[in-house]
Parts: sequence; C-alpha cells; structure tokens
Amino acid sequence: MVLCLLRLWGKDDRHLLPPARTVYSTDGMLFKGQKLGKYKILASLGSGGFGAVYLARDTWIDKDVAIKVPHKQHQSFGDLLREPRLLASVNHPNIVSITTAEKQDDLFFIVMEYVKGETLETILMRDGALELRRALDYAVQICNAVDHAHRQGVLHRDLRPANVLVSDNGVLKVADFGTSRFLEIAAHGTTVIGSPAYMAPEQFQGKAVFASDLYSLGVTMYQMLIGELPYDPPTPASWHKLLDSSLLRSPHVKNPAVPKRLGEIVMRALAPEVTERYQRAADLIEDLLATRPLVLGQTPARVDDVAAARPAGRGGPSLERANIQRRLHERAEAPVSRTCWHCGKPLHVRAGRCPFCGEAQ
Repeated sequence: MVLCLLRLWGKDDRHLLPPARTVYSTDGMLFKGQKLGKYKILASLGSGGFGAVYLARDTWIDKDVAIKVPHKQHQSFGDLLREPRLLASVNHPNIVSITTAEKQDDLFFIVMEYVKGETLETILMRDGALELRRALDYAVQICNAVDHAHRQGVLHRDLRPANVLVSDNGVLKVADFGTSRFLEIAAHGTTVIGSPAYMAPEQFQGKAVFASDLYSLGVTMYQMLIGELPYDPPTPASWHKLLDSSLLRSPHVKNPAVPKRLGEIVMRALAPEVTERYQRAADLIEDLLATRPLVLGQTPARVDDVAAARPAGRGGPSLERANIQRRLHERAEAPVSRTCWHCGKPLHVRAGRCPFCGEAQ
C-alpha cells in the first residue's frame, strides 16, 4: 500500500508520509544519542529498583536535564503519575525538582532537574567519616528537605545516602521519591518499603510514619560522623533485633571528637520506639543547630598536640599552652561573616534561620 502511494506521489512527496514510530526496548532502556521527543540521551546516570535515570539534553532550550524512566511501564497512567505528582507537591531547594512528566511513543518518563555532582553514598564510600562541620551542614540540609516534605504530608520511606545528591557547590538535594507516599495513604498500607540498613523497626511491619524518615536520617548522620553504619543491617526475619537499644553505641563513644550532645541527638533519632524518637523534623533541626558552637569549638581539643609540636617560649610549656588556648578561644568567639546557604544574603552571626528566605542555617 505504501509503495503504491509512493508511486502516485513521487519521490519528492515522501515527506508527506507520517514519521516512522520510534521503537524502544521493552524494559524502557535508552541509549546514548537516542532521541525521546525533544530530549537527546547523553548518558546513563544509574538504575534502581523502580526506574532508570539518564542525563539528557533538552534540544529546544539547550539545557541538561535528568530523565527517569520507570521500569513498570504497564502500570495505569494514574499510578505512573503518582511520583511526579508527589514531586510537584514538595518544591524545595533541598529536593530535586520536577520539570514535567511526558509520554512518547508509549514510553512514560519524568523530566527532572539535573544535579551536577555525586551522591552522598559515593562520598562516604570514598572519604569515610566527614569533618564535623561538613557532617552537621549536610545533616541540616537533609533535615530541611524532610521537614518540608513532611509539612506537605509526604513520607520519603527510603531516605539514605544513595538518594541524596551533593552538588558541586555543596547544596544537597534529596532524590528518588518513587517509594514515597502521602501519610494518610501510607498509614493504611502494609507494604514493606525501604532499604534494610536504613529502615526503622516499624517499617519492617509496613507501618511507616514521619518518625521513620527521621530514623533513616539518624542512620545517615551516624554514618557521616563515624564512617560506618551503627549496626549490621538486619534481615527481614531479624528486624526485631533493632528493638534492643544495647545494639547501639553513641557516636561520641566511638569517636570522642564528636560532641556528646551531638551524639545524644543522633541516638534519639535512632530510638527503637517511635514515641521516644523525634516526631518532627523541625525539632531535630533546632537541636542540630544548637550544637553548632560545640562543633565549631572542636579545634581547642587539639591544643595539647599543637603545644607539643611547638617550641616552648618564656614561661615553659604551661604558659605556651595557656597562650594557645587563649588565642583559639578568642578566634572561636570572634564574629564571623555569614551568608545564607540558600539565598546568599548576609546573616547575623548567631542567626539560626534566614530572615529573607526562611531557611534554617
């Protein structure tokens, strides 16, 4: 039939035929150079249990984007739209933003912000425990994202370093809301969702609540401070071992350089019983910010090492040590110029929240 039409139209009229339909692999896999509507695939960024993510170029506006293709393309259109609708409800600087959701040639995909950088998991695997100030900064940023999501009624349910992106300029973005649910929906479900190493005890029973995300954040904070998980990940059959509080040792006990108060905060986030844990991310942020002076004051703890390495002046080692302590104390107390990590505007030295954009610091 097509050949007959071509003979009738002639060679120069072939452009009048409908464009050939692009055929994609059955599992939604895309390849470098492949076109998906106006998007050109540049590279694969990774694949998880719920979908594959690609770096792509929006050829209309010359902008790099991230494209997520769910594995389960056979789901109803409403189910496919669940994740993009959740993302649209949690617009925040510390959450990967969504651009749109589209369907091309029967392939559904989500177009999201591309974050140039690496995952927190990659950083921890490479560097181990983070410097205290950096760990606290990262914890507060993640907590800001969780606080915003919870205020919209959204539970993440799979909060872990692999789902936290660290941009080249140090801004953290929580990603992968594919397992998320609105609280009222999650409360009536029994499906076990999450990664065992970061799951709260109640998640193994399919009973995730807001405090479950804060437990996952507690595991992540522990890992940032110590460089390892607080315990060996349980199997689904041995989750009840998490109810034994003796399983955990405070980060301060394992590393005395971690302030005792910061260790107590992490341990409260990791409380086995939901009622003993932080209930609101805002409360966790407040306690974390209160430890900033302790974290910034860690340098004087190394005074003995500094004094031992320097020649003693007049008055002997004791006077030299006292002088070093005095100078370090004065440096710690001196006002430091600060700017908001989010909007970049100047802040008062003791400001806990930016008066311009409202973000916790």
